[in-house]
Amino acid sequence: MILLLKKAKLNIHRGQLHVASSYLHQAVVLAHQTHNNQAIIYTYSLMANLAYVQGQLDSAEKLFKACLSFMLTGGTPEEDNAVVEISLKLATIYAEQNKVDLADQGFRFCIETLETKLEQQQQEGGEQTEEQEVLRKDTRLLLGLCLDSRARYRASKLLLKQAEEDYKEALRICGEEQGEEHAQGRHDDALVLVRRAVDGGRSVGHPDLHVLLGNMAGVLLHTGRLEESVQFYQEALNLAQQAGDQEAVEQIQEGLREVKKKKKSQEKEEEEEEE
Repeated sequence: MILLLKKAKLNIHRGQLHVASSYLHQAVVLAHQTHNNQAIIYTYSLMANLAYVQGQLDSAEKLFKACLSFMLTGGTPEEDNAVVEISLKLATIYAEQNKVDLADQGFRFCIETLETKLEQQQQEGGEQTEEQEVLRKDTRLLLGLCLDSRARYRASKLLLKQAEEDYKEALRICGEEQGEEHAQGRHDDALVLVRRAVDGGRSVGHPDLHVLLGNMAGVLLHTGRLEESVQFYQEALNLAQQAGDQEAVEQIQEGLREVKKKKKSQEKEEEEEEE
């Protein structure tokens, strides 16, 4: 069985997906015959991911569900990170299938489960072992991934305010747990997605376009593109004033003040270097 799985992974790496699929089907039959629950779960997971990357969403959904079923009946707790990871993949599949209710429920389950888990860990207090600290960090990063995934989904549905909230929280978690260098990469990813959502919002004349423009300006601010940031903040401010959204106006003005601070800081650094 180990040899079959190794051959499957090697062929996945080579891009020979049909060959890999054949090996995985042989491996899962053998895993069932030997009643090896861990091997069944692992093989189903590989098969599900393979189906997903090939765009076979219905097959991927069935395989991820089978994987979950074997995990839960085998005694894996519902709040285990591995269960949440598969639940997140299912929520993402539902989002792509436009099964809105199932996608919403899936993302909510993942985020609420992880938030509750982190709160319980915090309430326990005391000095944490190295293993507990690793689990806390992994759980928090998984929460960030869930928030990032839901933000993408919400942005695709033009739920701009909710998407902005998720993006901000995901970026904050990434910065706190992995440092600003990793957060920078997240900002770049967010920028691509927000640009797409802005284009979509413009084309349909979305009433909350000013919110997304402000969000985009904030991402540009954090990536150091100050001039572009000002342009988007100004456009967002005009639209927010026209819409009578005072809360957004105040947030945008705060963003413009932050741009001024960064500009002054940069100018000071340049003067010191010249001296």
